[in-house]
Amino acid sequence: MPMKGTLINVAAILGGTSLGMLLKTRMPDRVSQVVIQGIGMFTVFLGIRLALQTQSVLTTLFSLIVGGIIGAVLDIGGHLERVAGRLEAHLQTQQSRISEGFLTATLLFCVGPMAIIGSLEDGISGNYQILMTKSMMDGFCSIAFGAAMGIGVALSAVAVLVYQGGLTVLSSFMKQILTDAAIMEMTATGGLLIVGIGLDMLGIKKIQVADLLPAIAIAPILIRLFPSL
Repeated sequence: MPMKGTLINVAAILGGTSLGMLLKTRMPDRVSQVVIQGIGMFTVFLGIRLALQTQSVLTTLFSLIVGGIIGAVLDIGGHLERVAGRLEAHLQTQQSRISEGFLTATLLFCVGPMAIIGSLEDGISGNYQILMTKSMMDGFCSIAFGAAMGIGVALSAVAVLVYQGGLTVLSSFMKQILTDAAIMEMTATGGLLIVGIGLDMLGIKKIQVADLLPAIAIAPILIRLFPSL
C-alpha cells in the first residue's frame, strides 16, 4: 500500500494528540505550565542537537538569510496567523494555542533525517520500518504537546501527510537530488528553527519562525550550487 508508513505516522499523531487533550482536562493549570516549560526546554535541546549536525556553517547561515527574506516577502507568518484566527473563531476556543501547536509540532515531526530517509525508503522499496519507528516517537510527543497546546498539534498531521507523502510519491526523483550532505544541512537548518520555537515557548524571545521556514528548502539548493561553501 503506497504511503503506508506516512498513514501510520498520521494516525499516531492524531491518537497521541487526542489522548493528550483528554489528559489535559484533569491537569491543574500549574501542572500544565510546568509541562509547557519542560517541553520548551526539550525543544531547545533537540533543536541544538540537530543544528550541530551541520558540516557547513555558512550554508546554514545563508539558508536562514535567504529563506527569511523569502518568508518575510511572502508573509508566511501573517498567513498562518490569519488561518489560525479563522480556525479559532470556527471552533470558538478561548485562549487557544492552535497556531503555536501547529507550527511547533509540524517542525518537530517534519524536520529530520527520519522523515526524509523513511519516506524515500517507503516509496522506493516499500520498507516503512523507519517511519514506523518515527511514528512511535511522534505519538509519544503528541501526547505531551496535545496536553500543552491542544488541537493545533493534531493539525500538524495534515502537514506530515503532505510532506512525507509527497516525498514518498516523488521518491525516485528526490533520491537523485537529495545527497547525504543536502539532508544533513536541511536537518541542521531546521534544528535552528526548532531552537527558535523553544525560545518562544519559554517566553525568552519571539522568533518569526514561520517566515524562516523557506530556509529548509534553500539549504539543499545551496549545497547543490556551492558544494564547497
